Parts: sequence; structure tokens; C-alpha cells
Amino acid sequence: MVRIAHFSDLHYGPKNLIEADRCFGAAIDMAMASGVQAAVLSGDSTDHALDLHSPAAERLVAQVRRLADHCPVLLLQGTFSHEPPGTLSIFESLGGRYPVHVADQIGQVALMPNGCWQVSSSWRFDVLPDGLMALFSCVPTVNKAAVAATVGAGAAADALGEHLAFLLAGFAESHRRAQALAVPSIGVSHGTVFGCMSEHGVPMAGFDHEFTTGALFAAEAQAFMLGHIHRHQAWDCEGRHGQQRIAYAGSIGRFHYGEDGDKGWLLWEVDAASAVCALRPTPARRTVDIVFEGKPDLDALRDAVAQQDVAGAFVRVRWTVADEDRHEVNREAIQQALGAAAEVKLEGRIVPVVRTRAAGISQMSSLEQKVTAWAKATDAKAEPLLDCLGELYRAPPHTIAERVLDGEDAFWV
Repeated sequence: MVRIAHFSDLHYGPKNLIEADRCFGAAIDMAMASGVQAAVLSGDSTDHALDLHSPAAERLVAQVRRLADHCPVLLLQGTFSHEPPGTLSIFESLGGRYPVHVADQIGQVALMPNGCWQVSSSWRFDVLPDGLMALFSCVPTVNKAAVAATVGAGAAADALGEHLAFLLAGFAESHRRAQALAVPSIGVSHGTVFGCMSEHGVPMAGFDHEFTTGALFAAEAQAFMLGHIHRHQAWDCEGRHGQQRIAYAGSIGRFHYGEDGDKGWLLWEVDAASAVCALRPTPARRTVDIVFEGKPDLDALRDAVAQQDVAGAFVRVRWTVADEDRHEVNREAIQQALGAAAEVKLEGRIVPVVRTRAAGISQMSSLEQKVTAWAKATDAKAEPLLDCLGELYRAPPHTIAERVLDGEDAFWV
């Protein structure tokens, strides 16, 4: 059996640096205390291209070096918009106690007893290395643009899924040979599984997703460690190849409002016949959403604050108001009510006023005609409006004012 720490979606960058570094640092401490024998980072370690002199790059390099001083590390290429090709190459030169292998091409790598990585010369091993401790099959992010350029944009989604399924099935032979030697086999990839849940609770059911659970299980690896989706979730299969498990570690921290579930890393225990994993939560920031259908009610807001602890939390307040009421929202009072929060984000949705134009109304000679045309255009009753207009013509202003002051039921009520 081999114990593996599975981290994913660190998203180091200026915006996420504090959250990512606090959570990843805590995760490394827990992983080392758990005695893991290897570590896997399954993509999107950076949020975008980073300059080497940036604080985010410095902290990420320092943390990976700290991890490499404890165990061998496997870094997988993630989404190109987050990790441009070549971003991870620097990590192979860290010089830790154990090596860092960057998996930026499809292939297999063997974990050897001395803690070194032995890389296949092609997409898989023809002959497994002698004495290997574990076999990893790596499928980094596939360039969809290259697939589209080859088969056409319309057929790219289906072609990508079919080719990846064919590739995964091709790894099965190596995995069976490893199992015959009582060696654990592990798949590592970065992409979307059809039917998985996003961190906001939305099912991912499009036609352009890379994997299905059937294709992943067909690789016949005991464990399949995935990145890209920020929500931890897992699928199990019990069959003639033993117990198989597919799992997303989820993001290391909470980088967006409205994300469901705990954030953390996975502690895997994998042998030649089974794989189990457990989520180890990190000290991710707490987020709170307070939503108003209309204008924010300060009393309701204070009640919500009294009912839940917002001290140190990141709070987002949302509301929806008509355009003419937008200036009635007291943003300063909302900020004061949430003074104990670490951050307050105010998001107001303004519903614009929609005016219906009555064709030709400007050419009409009398006000009665214009009121009638407007009532027809807006689906309103014209008679009460015309009565009101006639009363305004007949009654002098002081008479109308007296009626209002005396509280009489007048025509305008």
C-alpha cells in the first residue's frame, strides 16, 4: 500500500495569494504529519502566468520545495489559461531532497523505492521497471483547439471524448500487469467528468466534457486523481479489478462566494486491489451570502447578523431594485451592520425602467387623445384617467388642496 497526498487547484496569484498560501501550507503540514510517501498536484497550481519575481511565484516555489523535502512530488499540467505551457518547468530544478516530476505530456511514470521517478519513453511502459512502488498514468490538459483544428469545431467535442476514452482503455494493460505484481496503479488527470457537480451545485452535463466515469473506470486503475472542478466528490466501482475510486480533491481554498462544501486535500491509501481516500479540510475562509429580493432591509440584515457569526467571514450582500429606487439603498449602513466581517461585498442588481412608446402620440392635438393613446399602449384603463383629467380642468388648485388636507376621498386616490 502507498499513501499519497492529493492536492489540486491551488490557483496561486495576486488575488488568491493569502487564501491559497494559508491553505496549501496547512495542507502540507498535515500531509507530512500523516507520513505520505508521495504527493500529487493535479493541475491549476497557478491562477495565470506569473513572473518569477512575483510574491505568488515565490511562495508557491517555497511550498513545493518544502513538500519535495518530505516526499517525491508529481505536478500535472492544468488548464492552459491558468498554467501556460512551460509554467511548471521551473519546479523540476528545485533541488529538494526528493525529485519533482512535471507531467506536461501524456505518459506513465513509476515511483521507485529510492523516491525517484522513472518516466516512460513513450505514452506508456512497454516493460514495467523492476521494483516499482506505484505506477502513475498521467493525462494532462488536452489542447481542445488542436483537436478542433484537426477534426473541425463541430466534431471536436465528440472527438476529444472518444480519443481520451481510447487512450484510457490503452492504459488498462499496464495497470493489469502492475496489479499482477501487487503494485498500485493510479491515474492522474485534469478535466471535467460528465455529470459531476460544480462548486456552486450545478451539474456539469454539457457535450464538451473530457471524461465519463465509465471511461475512467475502463483504465482499470485503482485510483484516479482528478483536478479542475473545485468541489470534492468521488465515484466508486467494485469489479473484477478490485475496488476502484475516482475523486476530485477540489480546490485547496475557497476562492469564490457561494461555493458549497469543505475545502481541502485528499489522503489516499492505494494498493493493488483497492483505493480509499478521505478529505482533510484546510482552514479556508468562510463566506456568507445575504440576499434580498428587493431593497435591502436593515432590520432583516441585523437579524441575519445576530443569527449567524459573521466575525472574520467574507460576506456578500445582494439585492434587486428598480432603477428609480437605486439611490435609496444605504450602503454605508450595510457596511456598518457588517463591521465585524473580514470583507463585505455589495452587489446590487438594477432593473431598468422599460418605457412603452405610443406611436404618433407627439402628433396628437389634445391631452385627452394622448392619455387615451398611452392607456392603450400600456394596457391601462383610460376612463378613470380621463375623469381625473377632467376634474383637474374643472376644479381650481385651492379646492383640490383643501380636499387633500381634509382627507376626503378624491378622484386621485
